[in-house]
Amino acid sequence: MAPLPDGFSYAEWNATYNALSFGIAAMGSATIFFWLQLPNVTKNYRTALTITGIVTLIAAYHYIRIFNSWSEAFTVASKDGGDYHVKLTGAPCNDGYRYVDWLLTVPLLLIELILVMKLPQAETVSLSWKLGLASALMVALGYPGEIQEDLAVRWFWWCLSMIPFCYVVFTLAVGLAEATSKQPSPAAASLASAARYLTVLSWCTYPFVYMVKSVGLSGPAATMYEQVGYSLADVLAKAVFGVLIWALASEKSAIEESGKLLPA
Repeated sequence: MAPLPDGFSYAEWNATYNALSFGIAAMGSATIFFWLQLPNVTKNYRTALTITGIVTLIAAYHYIRIFNSWSEAFTVASKDGGDYHVKLTGAPCNDGYRYVDWLLTVPLLLIELILVMKLPQAETVSLSWKLGLASALMVALGYPGEIQEDLAVRWFWWCLSMIPFCYVVFTLAVGLAEATSKQPSPAAASLASAARYLTVLSWCTYPFVYMVKSVGLSGPAATMYEQVGYSLADVLAKAVFGVLIWALASEKSAIEESGKLLPA
């Protein structure tokens, strides 16, 4: 990763510290919640809900690693009881954990949505492969630009990563519209639609956060905006999205148990 810039104010350091801490708490508590809910959904949706918990567990682990790496990269001290001063220790802050997390979790996020929608088997397999590979390619293409300080290089990799990004977003927004309308109840259709559009909305924040340094913003402020932005987007895309997956699984389970929908 590119070295951390010097000159962080305490407010900039603390905002990032708290955002990473929030990420740990959100992902960890979400994992516990999702897995505790497994007995409350029918077997048709337990795989999707299990994957939902795996996603947030992986994210919680990587947020712990990023948080520890961030903490070790700085010393924070108050001289004579005055204002806090932040200094670099020389230890690297390995933000590569974030891209490893995305490489593992982003395809799983899409697969859990496909599974909970209960599409035909052939369509489920086809979409899982297409969206999973496209999302992994999107993350892989974004990383080389993330570690560069040269703006032209950053823009080059950003443009490449946007190709699979646009394909995935188009499929979520348009390609799954018909499947959403075929959900077994208006409530289920509404939840499926909300999950799709939350994914699109949260994912659209990532390219803009990525562009923070690509538009010339630099120094501690750029690093803070990047870390806080990615952390908030991750919580939306994983924990909040997972709650919608759980709600959809619960709604469809209730319909199955009432006899209104025969299990597949």
